[in-house]
Amino acid sequence: MKLEGKVVIAQGGGPTAVINQSLVGAALEARKFSQVTRVYGALYGVQGIINEEFVDLTQETTHNLEQVADTPSSALMSTRDKPDEEYCKEIFKVLKAHDVRYFFYIGGNDSADTVRIVNEQANQADYEFRAIHIPKTIDNDLVLNDHTPGYGSAARFVASAFTGVNLDNRALPGVYIGVVMGRHAGFLTAASALAQKYPDDGPHLVYMPERPFHREDFLADVQRIYNQYGKCVVAVSEGIVDDKGVPIITKLSSSVEHDAHGNVQLSGSGMLGDLLCDLIKTKLKIKRVRSDTFGYLQRSFIGCVSDVDQREAREVGERAAHFAIWYNLDGSISIQRTGFYSVNYQLEKLNDIAGKTRHMPDEYINSSGNGVTDDFKFYLRPLIGSGFPVAHRLRAPRVAKLLEGN
Repeated sequence: MKLEGKVVIAQGGGPTAVINQSLVGAALEARKFSQVTRVYGALYGVQGIINEEFVDLTQETTHNLEQVADTPSSALMSTRDKPDEEYCKEIFKVLKAHDVRYFFYIGGNDSADTVRIVNEQANQADYEFRAIHIPKTIDNDLVLNDHTPGYGSAARFVASAFTGVNLDNRALPGVYIGVVMGRHAGFLTAASALAQKYPDDGPHLVYMPERPFHREDFLADVQRIYNQYGKCVVAVSEGIVDDKGVPIITKLSSSVEHDAHGNVQLSGSGMLGDLLCDLIKTKLKIKRVRSDTFGYLQRSFIGCVSDVDQREAREVGERAAHFAIWYNLDGSISIQRTGFYSVNYQLEKLNDIAGKTRHMPDEYINSSGNGVTDDFKFYLRPLIGSGFPVAHRLRAPRVAKLLEGN
């Protein structure tokens, strides 16, 4: 059955370095089908759909689309709106008015849930409609996926940054803390471990939301590493929690902000890093203690994009068009690893993806809960792509001293 009508593509949630590959993949593939009358892009995600803010991608040149594909961040802009039933009714109302028969939404968990609800609205209205969720998230926390587009490039940034931190910290030793994105999943923070080349390289400690964070254990870990190497590099997820799941940032500070969804505001502030630094200075009396909060830098850094991530982001967009237009199917695209290294793309049920969170598997976290295993490094290495920079050290022997007391 050929379902004739328009395509609408939207982007939701946080931008990534490769999200536009998915946009362009879906748009160019959809333009090949005769039953597709127009390919629209919705500006500002689902918010743009409700406000009927569309651009006609059918009239965009292929050349420019390809240039946009290589550009990080969301070309259609984005939104943090989390639609409920009533919101989705308005989305469907607009899509139906514009004779939209194919809806592709590029995003994470919440975006998958939006696609699910809008699809249910179409079914209830007996309106022929195909809805596909295209995966995207630097957090790598979509269930049923080996990994998600956007993660490989963000992981490459984190690993590269900590490689540079190692070089800096070796030249001027001290304690360094890098705070990495990740509210519920530690995949991105764990990527810092790829910076470890030499035995004394950091990060020496990696803390993820999957394991409870204890201040006393943290201080003991830092002291132990500092005593051993005279320095200590720490990677910590912004989402670290205590035994009861309470964000550590709320326990170290009495003044925290909340986002539009009522969640504790973790990004956009250096508060967690500053508080951990103060804890070390106060309790351990170590003077040289510094922190950085990577924040938004890791999402769309144009100089640190994984070629593997780019290719896969393009293909999930292309496969979305195939499943919807060729096969008349709804669902969510997932990436499955089929070898070392190859992948395949499957269509999952929206109910199996929407609103669920994937966490770091136990076998990827060390027994102490303050680092990662080699299994994780083997999992991650292909995803960050080719040409990953490697640091080197001088190997020249020391010259013997001639003066006494030196």
